[in-house]
Amino acid sequence: MSSQSRHSSPWHSADASRFPTTVYADRLARAARLAENAGLDGLLITPGPDLRYLVGSRADSFERLTCLVVPADGSGASVVLPRLELASLGDSAVAELDLPVHDWVDGVDPYELVAGLLPEAARTAVTDAMPALHLIPLARRFGTVPVLATGVLRELRMIKDQAEIEALRRAGAAIDRVHARMGEWLRPGRTEAEVAADITAAILEEGHTEAAFVIVGSGPHGADPHHEVSDRVIESGDVVVIDIGGPVEPGYNSDSTRTYVLGEPDREVAGQIAILEAAQRAAVESVRPGVTAESVDAAARDLLADSGLAEVFVHRTGHGIGLSVHEEPYIVAGNTVELVEGMAFSIEPGIYFRGRWGARIEDIVVVTADGCESMNLRPHGLTVLPG
Repeated sequence: MSSQSRHSSPWHSADASRFPTTVYADRLARAARLAENAGLDGLLITPGPDLRYLVGSRADSFERLTCLVVPADGSGASVVLPRLELASLGDSAVAELDLPVHDWVDGVDPYELVAGLLPEAARTAVTDAMPALHLIPLARRFGTVPVLATGVLRELRMIKDQAEIEALRRAGAAIDRVHARMGEWLRPGRTEAEVAADITAAILEEGHTEAAFVIVGSGPHGADPHHEVSDRVIESGDVVVIDIGGPVEPGYNSDSTRTYVLGEPDREVAGQIAILEAAQRAAVESVRPGVTAESVDAAARDLLADSGLAEVFVHRTGHGIGLSVHEEPYIVAGNTVELVEGMAFSIEPGIYFRGRWGARIEDIVVVTADGCESMNLRPHGLTVLPG
C-alpha cells in the first residue's frame, strides 16, 4: 500500500546547517546497539530534537505520522512519512544515508507501515516528543505499551562530540557578543519590552537563527526566575537580570545570564551578588570527570547556605544543553549521574528576594579531561551601567 523511494530529489544535496553524513550514520548505529542492549526491538522517533540528532531532519508534523524506525537488530533505519511531506527531508541526511522512505497518502494506515518494519509484538521505545495521537495507535498495533527512548538516547545526546562542542562554542561566543552590547539598550526610562526587542534583534544579528528566549527582569521582576518581559519602566537603581539564548547552526543553543544595575548599587545588594558570583565560580571549579551532577549543585548551594542565602536559591543549579535548551544532565540534588568528558550543561545559581530584586549568573560549560571549559567569557560580577 506504500511506495518506497530511494531518493534522488529534491533533497540530495548536503546541507551546511548539519553535520557530515558519517556523523549521523554513527549515531544511528550506536542507537541501534543501545536499543538492543536495552532489550528492545526498535526505536520510533517522531519529529523533534531526537529526529534532528539522529538524521539531521527538522521535519515538523502532527496529525500525519512522520516516524524514523530504527530496528535494534542492525538491519537499518527507515522513514515513514506522508507523501506531501517528502520535501521536509530536504535538510536531512536521509538521502546520503540511503535510508528507505515509505511514503503514504491519506487513506493509508501509516501505523501498519511502521508495524511492518519491526517484529510482531515488538518491544519499542518512543521519543518523548511523540504525540499521544500517534503513541496510542502504535501501541495498539504492537500490542504493547512503548517505553520512552530517553533512557536509550540519553547516553548519546548527553555526551557531545567535538563537532557539537564547537557548535556550542560558536553559540556561546555569539551570546557573549549580545551581552557585551547591553549598555546600548538597558537604561532608565525604557520598558522591559523595549529592551527585549533590541536584544532579540541583536541575537539574530550576532548569528543565531532565532531568539529562543529573552528575559528582562528589572527590579522586583528579577525576583521571578521565569519572568520574561513586561511594560514595566526600568528605573535608576534597578538590578536587572538578563537571561538570553537561542540556536546557532546546526541548531545548538546558547544560554547565558548576567546581572546588571543602573547606577551605583546598594552596598548590601552588591555584597550578596558577590557571594552569588563566588557560588557560581565554586560550582564551575568543582566540575571534572567522575564527580556527580548533584555535587556540582552542592558546591554552589552550600556556599550560599553558609552565607545565609539558602532560602532564596529556589531552583536547581543547571541543566544540560544542546539541540534542546533543557536536556540531560540536570545539575540538581539527587542526580547521582557521574560527569563524563563531553557533557555540556549550565551552571546558574540565583538569589531572589520576592518583591525587591533578584540576580542570576549563568555559563554553559563542557566537561574536559581534567575540569571544564566555559562557553561564556563575559565578566561574571554585577555589571554597573549608567543610571
